[in-house]
Amino acid sequence: MDELGKWVLLGNTGKDWLWAAGTLILCWLAVMMFKRFLKSYLKKWSAKTESKLDDLLVGMLERTVVPLLYICSVGIAIHTLNITPGVHRVIGLAILFVATYFVLRIITTLVQQLVYAFIKRQENSDAKEKQAKGLLIIIKAVIWIMGLLFLVNNLGYNITTLITGLGIGGIAIALAAQAILGDLFSYFVIFFDRPFEIGDFIIVESNMGTIEYIGVKTTRIRTLGGEQLICSNTYLTNSQVHNYKRMEERRVVFKIGVTYRTATESLKQIPKTVKDIISFIPKLRYERGNFSGFGDFSLDFEFVYFVLDPDYNVFMDKQELLYLAIVQAFEDEGIEFAYPTQTLFVERAGHMA
Repeated sequence: MDELGKWVLLGNTGKDWLWAAGTLILCWLAVMMFKRFLKSYLKKWSAKTESKLDDLLVGMLERTVVPLLYICSVGIAIHTLNITPGVHRVIGLAILFVATYFVLRIITTLVQQLVYAFIKRQENSDAKEKQAKGLLIIIKAVIWIMGLLFLVNNLGYNITTLITGLGIGGIAIALAAQAILGDLFSYFVIFFDRPFEIGDFIIVESNMGTIEYIGVKTTRIRTLGGEQLICSNTYLTNSQVHNYKRMEERRVVFKIGVTYRTATESLKQIPKTVKDIISFIPKLRYERGNFSGFGDFSLDFEFVYFVLDPDYNVFMDKQELLYLAIVQAFEDEGIEFAYPTQTLFVERAGHMA
């Protein structure tokens, strides 16, 4: 032991190095015991519960907290040594960099899982998770920027000047990228207000299709023709969007024209005939039917009914059944559909021919 006291390395005796090594070993043993505790007890406990939050916390402890504890152990051991202020500062900064990295990873992982946990409680959660990726990128970027500012501040720099410079630069960037920022804010509107979601069938002006992807700047729509239509988020939030996915039932208005030669009794019977046909077809609800007016070449009837299913294919199938049944009923009753015709009256020698 006396010889260790005489042996000096980097300003520290052998006893000092032995004490630092012992401190490091003890700290690492404590961390290893904590890690074993995680594996043997906490993991088994979390596996028995239905909640996924405890599984997340245990996994996060193992992936981030345990490495952070190892690094802190090195810092504790180094602090027992007599080292120069310069070396001490370098080692401290290195530990600070690594510790900040792991702390930021913990924060971003927690935020991500909280967002996903909130989304999973809602309907169509898989599509909403895809939509939330853009939001999470922005949140993570903000967290990491704040972490970098924290590091800069601990390096001894005045971050007030830096923040002021970033503010001025931010104004310049905002003026130069108004369209991009407009799409970004529109993305937040779409995410929180949810006028449409992935999988919804929408019509915007003359464009129609199914939402495939909602990004930070653009939204992608798969049109009926098969091509992908890419629209800016600002365009969608500033337009009138018809969302057919959220339609509970479809209102249908159609007209029928019969010839002027149709008998009065047959005219009176037409609304009842069509009503009976609509009421007989499943998933249809009759609303009204009326003799609506005198056309140029037809006596017009207007009918309104509801399809009790939002699916477009169901609507087309039911409409086909309805129209075929009306044609068959009119044939049976001898009622003729009107078509464009003209009658010419010629007057000769005081007589109408």
